[in-house]
Amino acid sequence: LISKKLATIQLDVPVELDEESLELCDPSKDLLEPLFTELEFRTLGRRVFGDEFSVTTAKFGEGTQTDLFGNQSGETIQYTNTLEEEPVEKLPARTIENTEHNYVLVETAEQRADLIKLLLSQGSVSFDTETTGTDANMADLVGLSFSIKPGSGYYIPVSANREEAQAIVDEFRVVLENEKIKKIGQNTKYDILVLKWYDVQVKGKLFDTMLAHYLIDPDTRHGMDVLSENYLGYSPISITKLIGAKGKNQLTMRDVPVIDVVDYAAEDADVTLQLAQVFEPKLKELNAAKLADEIENPLVYVLADIEKEGVRIDIETLIAYSKELETDIIKFEQNVYDKAGIKFNLASPKQLGEVLFDKLQLDPRAKKTKTGQYQTGEDVLMALASKSDIVKDILDFRQLQKLKSTYVDALPLMVNPKTGRVHTSYNQAVAATGRLSSNNPNLQNIPIRTERGREVRKAFIARDENHILLSADYSQIELRIIAEISKEENMLDAFSKNIDIHTATAAKVYGIAIEDVDGTQRRNAKAVNFGIIYGQSAFGLSQNLGIPRKEAADIIEQYFAQYPGIKRYMSDTMNFARENGFVETIMGRRRYLRDINSANQTVRGFAERNAINAPIQGSAADMIKIAMINIHKEMKAQSLQSTMTMQVHDELVFDVLKSEKEIMKSIIQDKMANAIKLTVPIVVEIGEGENWLAAH
Repeated sequence: LISKKLATIQLDVPVELDEESLELCDPSKDLLEPLFTELEFRTLGRRVFGDEFSVTTAKFGEGTQTDLFGNQSGETIQYTNTLEEEPVEKLPARTIENTEHNYVLVETAEQRADLIKLLLSQGSVSFDTETTGTDANMADLVGLSFSIKPGSGYYIPVSANREEAQAIVDEFRVVLENEKIKKIGQNTKYDILVLKWYDVQVKGKLFDTMLAHYLIDPDTRHGMDVLSENYLGYSPISITKLIGAKGKNQLTMRDVPVIDVVDYAAEDADVTLQLAQVFEPKLKELNAAKLADEIENPLVYVLADIEKEGVRIDIETLIAYSKELETDIIKFEQNVYDKAGIKFNLASPKQLGEVLFDKLQLDPRAKKTKTGQYQTGEDVLMALASKSDIVKDILDFRQLQKLKSTYVDALPLMVNPKTGRVHTSYNQAVAATGRLSSNNPNLQNIPIRTERGREVRKAFIARDENHILLSADYSQIELRIIAEISKEENMLDAFSKNIDIHTATAAKVYGIAIEDVDGTQRRNAKAVNFGIIYGQSAFGLSQNLGIPRKEAADIIEQYFAQYPGIKRYMSDTMNFARENGFVETIMGRRRYLRDINSANQTVRGFAERNAINAPIQGSAADMIKIAMINIHKEMKAQSLQSTMTMQVHDELVFDVLKSEKEIMKSIIQDKMANAIKLTVPIVVEIGEGENWLAAH
């Protein structure tokens, strides 16, 4: 009877409901717009209210936003709080239509001469380029813009005719190459690289507003439009208004009438100048000015040279390797079908899950996704690999297929037709730790842990028979840095005596002599050494090593007993982060941790792991950046013809003229080892070869 009562739907429950209130109606602008503003829903706001929508609610200079720790951030923006009883009055966003400005089109030779004279009288100028595309190594220059004071700007169009364009650019060489004039820009690497193709070498102290904001708030976006809205209370002209949305019908700036480009281009230079005026004092306030002046901004020149240089690719090697991989892919695919007893779409997660878990019954407790299909991700398959050979074949199939499509077949398509070389793009303002990243291609993700993955490096070759590749790699740099900042005596002692740190750790943890450490013990110690940096738990270590959690916990306990300085560093760093909301590298680079005191354990745990890792990884990033700057400077000073071609993690790759090999090795060794003065010895391993694989 109770079961029947519980299962019976009651139809006589009184329902007080106004059905008309459930009808879909137009959104209330008065209620929704302040909420979108507070939550910074820019895209959604424009979709609902149109392009005139802006999250900015205050004029430049009105109000000061506080950061999440209650400190004044210096951001000139005032939000409408919809939860207050008396909401602050929302002010209209500033745009070019309602803001006083003086943007000038400079067309004649006489006008250009007058502008050049004016620019040469300045201590600093803001500049920007307008081009036909986003690839600086392929784009043509459409125009130059400058600004020397807020509210003003100048736009100089250049001809589509290369000779005429070059002539105009040459006129401005005296400004752009003037070392006494500070250059202000947003993402200046792009503009500097574009101008290199017009034989202009931009010189002088740089102030890049994108990089400045990256140092101020590394975890957020650094695009000019969003910075302008947040810090200046000003919404710049949208690029889509000029050239349209991305797609086959998108125009280039060359297609836009000059009169329409003037305001857009001059505004860019003007807004960038105003952002610089906000960010310069902010950097000083945060003790980040030195990082900007001595690392991030000087590195722009280095990266621009690397990107223009590019690296030679052996396409024939890649074509041959692609055929080899295809043969093996077909073999593994057929192995799967034979062992499954059925042919199916191996690329379909749904069909794969049905074969593995319904037909073959590999795991009776197999988990499913929200859509009802079985989970077949790499982590799931790795856990099953020891139970069935079919899973090993599936993993091999996936690995080789990804390697082939992502790198082996893709790299030849990335060769620049002008140079015959691949030109990767380096990103300074993406990784919050300070690490560089790259794309087109992403050099950081080229597999190196497997023999098949390493083969891709064989296709990166020296310029010609008169050159050779040098690869310089920091040895165990993150472990050396954690030894330095933790002052852990046992670890420092091992490094100072040049004892293998993983063997030394194994000896300490297992309480045995160094000469008695076996391969398994060293491997376990290595996992702990690197796992500690990333906040790995006993569970994570047990999964990584395939050992019981109790054994993993015992290893970690012994690790901290033998390396008490590491435990102390972790505790002190965590406490500092909780009190200050950030951690710092050796050079003072900050990583802000907004969730370090979160009530959510998962969210807080992620912030705590970042607190431990950021000073280590960030210090390693600072070190290689300083080394790059110093090596680049010395190569210029000695007028060497060799070039720096790639930066990948803790490794630098050089295309070296054989006659300069020894001097280059000396420079690289010195500048990398002494980038930051530490008590722990820094070891730099330099290899050479005709290709990247041979050099590494």
